[in-house]
Amino acid sequence: MLTVKNLNKTYSDGTQALKEVNLELPSGMIGLLGPNGAGKSSLMRTLACLQHADSGSITFNDIDVLNSPNTLRSVLGYLPQYFGVYPHMSCQALLEHIAVLKGLSHAEIKQQTSELLDITNLTQAANKKVSRFSGGMRQRFGIAQALLGKPQLLIMDEPTAGLDPLERERLHDVLVNVSEQKLVLLSTHIVEDIENLCHHAALINKGTITDSHSISQLINPLNDSVWTVPIDSVLPDTSVVLNKQYHFGQPSLRVFNKTSPCVDAIPVSACLQDRYFLEQSEAMA
Repeated sequence: MLTVKNLNKTYSDGTQALKEVNLELPSGMIGLLGPNGAGKSSLMRTLACLQHADSGSITFNDIDVLNSPNTLRSVLGYLPQYFGVYPHMSCQALLEHIAVLKGLSHAEIKQQTSELLDITNLTQAANKKVSRFSGGMRQRFGIAQALLGKPQLLIMDEPTAGLDPLERERLHDVLVNVSEQKLVLLSTHIVEDIENLCHHAALINKGTITDSHSISQLINPLNDSVWTVPIDSVLPDTSVVLNKQYHFGQPSLRVFNKTSPCVDAIPVSACLQDRYFLEQSEAMA
């Protein structure tokens, strides 16, 4: 269980990135969803002990994170959105180097690096320099290093960035499997990934958690209230246009309204993306 209470963070330029953040997250795969600038990266960097909070508390299981950051780091795996590598080290050598820094024994290093190269599909590239990897291969290396040491808390910022569809599917299998024994916090702009992979999600906007529940609980309020309508439909004032969507190049509108908004409206099942767009519409109103 990860518990965050009254967490605040203001940067030196006056930007208040986190405002009284309160969260209780169970184990398993957890999604963190919000627009650019919402505070996702600030929250994850604070949870990963990469920056200090101004006030508040963070507890992971029995670890007081803000007062004992090194204890948390010993059970933490972290994949930032952007990360650097040593330019002249091979994938195998760099993975082993990071394993040494994490305190793994020689036997653990040998076993885990072999396993992680296999599950991230990098075995054939083990002797190649990571600096020459493609974007997708480098991202897979980042995932492998985050999993070293079998962390209990795994924080991943846009882990599927740069991955092709087959690589994304492979990563999804890895994340689902590892989340059975730990808490995996996943931040991504691909809302569908959160709905498909996570059992719980937290919504963040302007540095504040606006909701945190199971995926089904987040979607339930929209059931029987989402419709697709022709692009030129005249809608009642009660309607909220969630987004414009395309099917085989043909546009239509996806609309939230408690009752049918027009004669050509077709009811559709609500999804997490609908909830996300509705929240953004309400925030701008």
